[in-house]
Amino acid sequence: MAGDLVIYQEEYELLESVLRRLRADSNARAIFLIDKNGQQIAAAGELDQFDTTSLASLTAGNVAATDGLAKLIGEREFSVLFHEGQQDHIHISIVGKRAILLVIFDDRSSLGLVRLRVKRASGEMETVFETMASKAAVAEETGETASPFAEITDEDIDALFSE
Repeated sequence: MAGDLVIYQEEYELLESVLRRLRADSNARAIFLIDKNGQQIAAAGELDQFDTTSLASLTAGNVAATDGLAKLIGEREFSVLFHEGQQDHIHISIVGKRAILLVIFDDRSSLGLVRLRVKRASGEMETVFETMASKAAVAEETGETASPFAEITDEDIDALFSE
């Protein structure tokens, strides 16, 4: 995500709901929503089968490397990536220029079905991101702190670690 957006509980639950529905509709093993810094935002599916921290980080790195490749050949970006394995396959797409959607699926599904379902789910997630951006803008206008850490001072940190 853009880094300046805060995910409120209501939007988090909406994103998780979209991921759960996408998993069921596409017959995927697991689905991850990742920010562009490689942090997992939300996930659904067979999560215990994967090292989710490494998966999120490597996916963001993959997208960053692919963006570099796109620019080298004169493309603005490659918005969809697909990796085909012997048993499992990975579909990666950018959602609303803010997040990365990673879908892991096997032969119980197909690339066509995953692409179709991802397109619909991406639209739903973009709407959620727009709501989050609107809430952040209102919070900024009214002077509310968007981050729970915005009020922490250097003195507070020093006091926490002093003996």
